[in-house]
Amino acid sequence: ATLQPEVKRHAIEVFSKLGAAEAAVHGVSVNEVQFHEVGALDAIADIVGVCAGFVSLGLSELICSPVAVGSGTVSTSHGEMSIPPPAVVAMLRGAPTYAGQIKTEMCTPTGAALLSHWVTSWGAQPMMTVDQIGTGCGTKDFENHANVVRIFLGVPHEATLAQAVLYETNVDDLDPRLWPATLQRLLDSGASDAWLTPIIMKKGRPAYTLSVLLKAGAAVDVRQIIFTETSAIGLRETYVGKHELDRQIEKIEVDDRPIGVKLALTNGHVVNVQPEYEDVAAAAKALERPMKAVMADAIAASAHFWER
Repeated sequence: ATLQPEVKRHAIEVFSKLGAAEAAVHGVSVNEVQFHEVGALDAIADIVGVCAGFVSLGLSELICSPVAVGSGTVSTSHGEMSIPPPAVVAMLRGAPTYAGQIKTEMCTPTGAALLSHWVTSWGAQPMMTVDQIGTGCGTKDFENHANVVRIFLGVPHEATLAQAVLYETNVDDLDPRLWPATLQRLLDSGASDAWLTPIIMKKGRPAYTLSVLLKAGAAVDVRQIIFTETSAIGLRETYVGKHELDRQIEKIEVDDRPIGVKLALTNGHVVNVQPEYEDVAAAAKALERPMKAVMADAIAASAHFWER
């Protein structure tokens, strides 16, 4: 097809998600998957059309409200299946979903694949200035529900307001020597931050509150680490707004050792300049110099970034 390369790439990635989900629920390899309904011409048009639309919009973020998946049963090439079908469940793991009030299929595998590929965070509409509104109507008529989906196109209000998930749990029976490695595993799995707060629980027991901040796309992996690496048996989940400044990573050298410097900007102006701790530590070890001395040199070598 005479499509833009970026549109082709996204469309292939969506079909790859579909293939991986179908392979998992059927217990076969991806090469053995047979696309039935999702291989029909209208599904191909849906996927390519949505990908072309989002590419043309040039979005930096796509935030989606919780997804109504429906309930009841649906007729497929495999016979009657419960709603939501297994492939939909697989692709929307980690996303907020609910049944809704209508007993019918409200989210197809094609729709789930597109959402899981394009959505960057989940939740209510953030503070934003809406410029344009798109409306799409389905052909099925429901008695008390408009079969309509809308998309608002605009810019974030004030600073960038990102939707994030905050997981919290209280732990009083874990060997404290295990916490540093656990926090690092959480950060490596996609959490944007993870920290401990000392607390006193019932009966005067000392404990910690583990807090993990993340984007919804990392939720499954983060939950798995919390439940396998700690003694937690439950989590509190809160959706929060997060203001983020624009960031850039620059490079400096101290005694010929490279050190990254993180710049934070607002409205194009630098408001924070900070050498990366791990790079400073590595340089100090290699140079056999005190870390505080290398950090001082790194800060001095970074001073010119403030002029931006």
